[in-house]
Amino acid sequence: MSELFEQWRGRLESAVRATEERGYWSPFSESASRRHHPDGARAAGQAAFEACLGQRFELSQPGECDRVGEEVSPFTQQPLGVSYPRCSPDALVQAARAALPAWRDAGVQARVGCCMEILGAWEAQVFANAFATMHTAGQTFRMAFAGSGANSLDRGLEAVAMAWKAMSTVPVSSVFRRSFGGPEVVLDKRYRLVPRGVAVVISCGSYPAWNAWPAVLANLATGNPVVVKPHPRTVLPVALAVRAAREVLVASGHSPDLISLAVDTLAEPGTVALAQHPAVRIVDFTGSPAFGAWLQSSCPQAQVFTETAGCNAVVLESALALPPVGIALAQGLSIFSAQMCTAAQNIFVPRDGIRVGEARVSLDEIVAHVVSRVDGMVAAHGPDLCGAVQDPHMAGRLAALGDEPRVTVARPSGTYAHPTWPQARTVTPAVLRVDADARDLYAREHFGPVAFFIACEDRDHALACATRDAREHGAIASYLYSVDVAWREQAVDAFLDAGASVGCNLLGQLPINYAAAYSDFHVTGLDPAGTACLTDLAFVARRFGVVQAKVERPRSENPS
Repeated sequence: MSELFEQWRGRLESAVRATEERGYWSPFSESASRRHHPDGARAAGQAAFEACLGQRFELSQPGECDRVGEEVSPFTQQPLGVSYPRCSPDALVQAARAALPAWRDAGVQARVGCCMEILGAWEAQVFANAFATMHTAGQTFRMAFAGSGANSLDRGLEAVAMAWKAMSTVPVSSVFRRSFGGPEVVLDKRYRLVPRGVAVVISCGSYPAWNAWPAVLANLATGNPVVVKPHPRTVLPVALAVRAAREVLVASGHSPDLISLAVDTLAEPGTVALAQHPAVRIVDFTGSPAFGAWLQSSCPQAQVFTETAGCNAVVLESALALPPVGIALAQGLSIFSAQMCTAAQNIFVPRDGIRVGEARVSLDEIVAHVVSRVDGMVAAHGPDLCGAVQDPHMAGRLAALGDEPRVTVARPSGTYAHPTWPQARTVTPAVLRVDADARDLYAREHFGPVAFFIACEDRDHALACATRDAREHGAIASYLYSVDVAWREQAVDAFLDAGASVGCNLLGQLPINYAAAYSDFHVTGLDPAGTACLTDLAFVARRFGVVQAKVERPRSENPS
């Protein structure tokens, strides 16, 4: 089935080229404006989402036991009422295993072509998926459309491009000729790409697509069937994608069981049984560090790829002006209520302040400035910026942090009133101050909108604290503000030596927690925040192996 490959070859080759040039490129629109989409696309997507509400979601998967569904919209706080087939993990894995040989033998072009077609199907349902993401994860519609839509599609395409790049370097056959001191020996060699086996992709509740799409497509492209396990609170966007992918596979002459959906409930989780199934050979996980560590130690039969969490840090050393820095920090803290893996939590600042232009600005002034920026953003843009939160306990956890005796509360967490969804569960950023020796408080992730301003002895102490936490506890994204070029280069080296990527002096309209597909390597695999990088060659190459057969020609057939 190379027809699909030829149909999508242009986009694939452009994606490969983008991963080599590492500039900006995307074939997907981040804007939901009618200027970029067919007439009625948004309305049709909303209607498709609403048609799912209160209904049975059908997938015709093997091993269906019963039906479950417990999603509640963070905006309406009403159940979605969608029920999904809960299937036996063994039935899903065995069906995937049975589909593997034909998928493997279909060849690289056929698999990559199907993956490109799946991306096309996901692109076509981007509006429906945005509404589903909004009313399960709590993202604003704009973020759901851009982040869980275009940006996630980019990451998926990037994974397919890297898989194609890795696999296309291996020839199907070769002729080896060499003389070992006598008549020439001629060997006919054949090479086969062999997938590891059934893969399980475990997606997270707050951002279900961004990590899942590249994992799903990297597995499928390299020949591995996939069982996708969404968070019980965020099933619908994943279910829509799985159903679309199954339809593409059937239309292309392949088994739909190359991808399936495994659902569970909060009270009866099914992830452990699925991940530890003896036939599962790959596990992709996004979520908590504790469960990520458990998967790594408890699934010896599988190659485990994780992105968990880290102590994302900011080191403030100096700046040309304070307002742009304050806006950047406030925006990063407020976007989607900091429920993003790239959001900064710990802001390390010298106790006696920093140099801003020709003046010295105190720590008190810096904190007050950031608080004022957060207040302004929440008041002016809360519904479009902060969104809603899934977790009903988040506000209580942030309030408890403020009750710690070593904490000074500069801005308590609160709520904002959503004009469209008055019942929306909202949480606004908490800004706290601590000393550097309160490491037991800040040297771990507190999921949600909280920033610790951490008073350090000087700039070198601030850098040492930030890089120590990255090395010991992980960092997915680190940030540095300094106009001292020589010191900044030393600081960059310190972050890179800790295995942590760092962004310097990120200002303007670019959110500090933005990561660009085809350009940014997301997570390094070199610190405790994760074992895998999106998306390098190792992310795809560890999903298959190359085996060979070589046959010596009879001497009578040798030309010599």
